Amino acid sequence: MIKAIVFDCFGVLAEDGWLPFKRQYIGEDRLLAEAVADLGKQNEYGLLSNHEYFHAASELIGVDEQLLRGAVGKRVPNESLFDFISKELKPMYKIGLLSNANFDVLHNLFNEQQAAVFDASVLSYETQLVKPDPKMFALIAQKLQVETSDCLFIDDVERYAEDAEALGMQSVVYKNLNQAIQDIKNKLISTM
Repeated sequence: MIKAIVFDCFGVLAEDGWLPFKRQYIGEDRLLAEAVADLGKQNEYGLLSNHEYFHAASELIGVDEQLLRGAVGKRVPNESLFDFISKELKPMYKIGLLSNANFDVLHNLFNEQQAAVFDASVLSYETQLVKPDPKMFALIAQKLQVETSDCLFIDDVERYAEDAEALGMQSVVYKNLNQAIQDIKNKLISTM
């Protein structure tokens, strides 16, 4: 029976800043998305410099170039996932954070309300352990005061999810928000 849900940080709880920027400024405009993606490919192939890419893309989207530059390569909290965690999971399960992180993501990436959803965390820079070291998975279970078999682990790296399962945890591979939420709900129902 699942008593705790453990989340990875990067790629799950924190997403590339481009994604929320794209949702807000490009939305469902498929032609605009394709045109911006084409500029990105030209940049990747060296046909456009970074300066040329940012200038052309910001004009195409209709936003200030600095706004676009600020979104690319920046990590931001996955606010929709945090909303799901705080409203639907936190009332019934312990919540953990397990991540290969080289800084204090709890206080330097997440706001106070987001950081407060976690009952325990295991970060690689604090423990000198990195996933997929089995000691990391055991440590988060210990900190949450549950057995590893009572944990559901969510990570965007399939290998880490498989390693967690080898230690007795359930797992979900995060591909996108809707898929992950549905898979989490399905796992929770199937293990009741």
